[in-house]
Amino acid sequence: MKVALIHDYLNQYGGAERVLDVLHEMWPDAPVYTSVYDPTRMPPRYRSWDIRTSLLNRLPFAKRKHQALLFLLPQAFESVDLDDYDLVVSSSSGFAHGVLTRPQTLHVCYCHSPPRFLWDYHHYARTEGLGRAARLIVENSLPRLRVWDRVAADRADAWVATSRLVKSRIERFYGKSSTVIPPPVDVSRFTVATAPGSYFLMLMRLVGWKQPQIAVEACT
Repeated sequence: MKVALIHDYLNQYGGAERVLDVLHEMWPDAPVYTSVYDPTRMPPRYRSWDIRTSLLNRLPFAKRKHQALLFLLPQAFESVDLDDYDLVVSSSSGFAHGVLTRPQTLHVCYCHSPPRFLWDYHHYARTEGLGRAARLIVENSLPRLRVWDRVAADRADAWVATSRLVKSRIERFYGKSSTVIPPPVDVSRFTVATAPGSYFLMLMRLVGWKQPQIAVEACT
């Protein structure tokens, strides 16, 4: 069985990429198709993987400013040739689930969330601090991108959600049922403390839409 892995982009390392690590462990010979790849921002082990990028990777700003490629990403993933594969597994919180496959190819999408910038735009725009010009451009394009995203959701044969919250979002925005498989976390690395500590610890990327200030205010 020939397997291909699809991932939105590889220019930052976070929770979605840790899931990709495990998928690659399951299918080490599977190529990883992605829109852009910056090896300087990824763990060194990725350099030994078979990573195949879209034409967008050639653009001089693509690796650092992939957000500017928003309107080109659907076409980038649709252009991936997956005719030779029996199983396609997409790891998606953006447009990776929109790849095109043959009818006999099984496509399973492990969904971290339907794109927040499409379906929670007004909340996302406030927390990300988009400028007036950027908001005008994005807002005029949202209807078309939402239509594409909804159509693209029909291309996956099965959906896997990271949590019950994501499961409800998949059902709400795509009308799809999904199976919850929590992200792989090595719980053996952690032990339960015998007494409370004198501090609070929060591990996350400090980006607007994650709203770290809520946790800070609660702890304060």
